[in-house]
Amino acid sequence: MFNDIGPLELVTIIVLAVLVFGPDKLPKVIQDVTRTIRKIREFSESAKQDIRSELGPEFKDFEFEDLNPKTFIRKQLDNDDLGLKEIRNGFDLKKEMAEVTDAVNGRDAEASSSTASSSSAPSSSGGRIDMTKKPEEPGQDERPPFDADAT
Repeated sequence: MFNDIGPLELVTIIVLAVLVFGPDKLPKVIQDVTRTIRKIREFSESAKQDIRSELGPEFKDFEFEDLNPKTFIRKQLDNDDLGLKEIRNGFDLKKEMAEVTDAVNGRDAEASSSTASSSSAPSSSGGRIDMTKKPEEPGQDERPPFDADAT
């Protein structure tokens, strides 16, 4: 319940509680707070039992934690009735992104070199055209080459 409270925060809360309630009343306040938390938990558990009994026997193994979308999806992925593990394992996002990046940057050797060499004169890089450089024209000021990674 209090997993995100650090030791410094806990000491601060204790010091504030001693200052606000005083050392005489602090044990009584702690008892009242724990009693209230216990009653809230009992009320919550009885409400869960009432809901389970109203849903009927077909929802006997229903867990309220399944209402959390992350828990529900994790549970469904562990249940391999739909074959979702095969789909998840068969799809390599890094490989797909690398192929797209190579295609955008003109590094696709088979597809781009065959179309580039047939449509234009081969360049010095083995038939591939460097799309990042403009053709050089004499008499114009040289501009720095286009950097595709910078955009």
